[in-house]
Amino acid sequence: MNSLTELGIGFLIGMFGMTLGVPLLLGFAKLFGLYVTIRERECLVFVLFGKVIGSIEDPGLHFPVTQLGWRAFIVRFFGKVHRVDMRLDQSYLRSQAVNSEEGAPMGIGVWYEMYVSDPVAYLFRNTDPRGSLGANVSNAAVRCLSNLPLEAMMIDRHRMSLTVRNDVSPKSQEWGYRLGSVYIRKVHFRDVGMIRQIEEKHGGHVPIIAMTANALKGDREQCIAAGMDDYVAKPIHSADLLHAVERFMHGRSSAPPRQEFNQQPATAEKSKKRPSMAFKAD
Repeated sequence: MNSLTELGIGFLIGMFGMTLGVPLLLGFAKLFGLYVTIRERECLVFVLFGKVIGSIEDPGLHFPVTQLGWRAFIVRFFGKVHRVDMRLDQSYLRSQAVNSEEGAPMGIGVWYEMYVSDPVAYLFRNTDPRGSLGANVSNAAVRCLSNLPLEAMMIDRHRMSLTVRNDVSPKSQEWGYRLGSVYIRKVHFRDVGMIRQIEEKHGGHVPIIAMTANALKGDREQCIAAGMDDYVAKPIHSADLLHAVERFMHGRSSAPPRQEFNQQPATAEKSKKRPSMAFKAD
């Protein structure tokens, strides 16, 4: 009977130690800096008395005392441990204002990746490294893509993306944030009136098909009133878009003609050519 009692008491003590004692022991060990755990794409930066004394980037279990010495035991009480997320991040710049070679006011949407390459510089060399990098990407897009031919803007997005990526100042990446991929995701017209200017300059009529997420009653009428020739609502079905394009390619349109501009008569030579198509997407 006594042996069973002792066994029961030992079992209870063991359960208490496993459920409460071990976590408490590990918690105190972590509090005093005996060990740290680093996840993938993460970094710990140790600052003591306003000075960086070390950093750990490799994922896994680490014992800071092997790198920081006796300072590992006091850094959490008299300093600070910064946990920096170094995973890939993404951002999108909407409607960067540029003008085409023909003078058309265009909007460029730029999607780009970024990540922390230097945790210490990221924390202390710039108060807003993310914003600084975004400003550099925006400036590069406006500087490089202004005065490009309208046709190139609408078609050659890959080359435009590379141009912007290569033009971003390397100085902006010295603040700990490094630029990844850059992709020109969207090119759109900021002013429908510029279509009329192109028509008046070059002659002929440029059909405009509005592609928009607005699919409520009356939206089509608003697009036509704004100067569009037709309207296709998202989600776009290829058959509907092809049907709309074919109507204008063969010179047939169910939409009323636009009245906001004076259409120039096309010459006989131009009338033999198929009209170019312009799309407006929101």
